[in-house]
Amino acid sequence: MPVTAADVKGLREKTGAGVMECKGALEEAQGNVDKAIEILKQRGLARAEKKAGRVASQGLVECYIHAGGRIGALVEVNCETDFVARTDQFKELAHSLAMQVAATAPCCVSADEMPAEGDPAEMCLLAQPFIKDPSMTVQDLIKSAIASTGENIKVRRFARFELGN
Repeated sequence: MPVTAADVKGLREKTGAGVMECKGALEEAQGNVDKAIEILKQRGLARAEKKAGRVASQGLVECYIHAGGRIGALVEVNCETDFVARTDQFKELAHSLAMQVAATAPCCVSADEMPAEGDPAEMCLLAQPFIKDPSMTVQDLIKSAIASTGENIKVRRFARFELGN
């Protein structure tokens, strides 16, 4: 089955992947959009693993203040270039991570920093289920952003504030 430009455009809108990546995935999946999305996801995760060692020294600090002003969070999210740091996708990622910190009160970024006791899925930000889509972890969300931006992305640190604590 030949892949049409409309098929490629539709897949690109769903995934944010490049035109040629979408076309290749659709050809490999023989026109099956769901299978093509899975292929793109696997390729993106592989690409994210390759980028993990690259220096991420740009980025931004994002805040989230919960309604009522009783809980707030700051999160520093880094990427490789200021160009990516200024994109709406990166800003949305940082805002979602700040919201995650405010909602779940993690104690550390990753399991490497975790105290000896406790469940990493509760205590470590990257291991937690993402509050907007519990079928994925925060780490999966970041890997997805790495795949679509083409840059390494790291959560460097965060702080959470709550009145009375």
